[in-house]
Amino acid sequence: MSVLSMLSAPAGNNALMAVFAALVGGIGLFVAGGISRAKKDTARRAAEKLTAAQDRLEMGREAIDAERAARDLPDEAARREAMRWATH
Repeated sequence: MSVLSMLSAPAGNNALMAVFAALVGGIGLFVAGGISRAKKDTARRAAEKLTAAQDRLEMGREAIDAERAARDLPDEAARREAMRWATH
């Protein structure tokens, strides 16, 4: 029996073709769901990176504010302030 005749035999059977179409459709939905999950994971990682960058910016701003405030302090008070920041 040739390959062409083996492939054409199921094509005449409507029930078999319906099962095959459902199988192909299910695989398509599964793959589409996987792509959707990948997009969600990518979006989640991007949001985490954004949050981390915002945290670094805020910490930098706090450090700059502390440096500006420490400029006007006497030496001993500036040392105490520096030690407070060094222990964090």
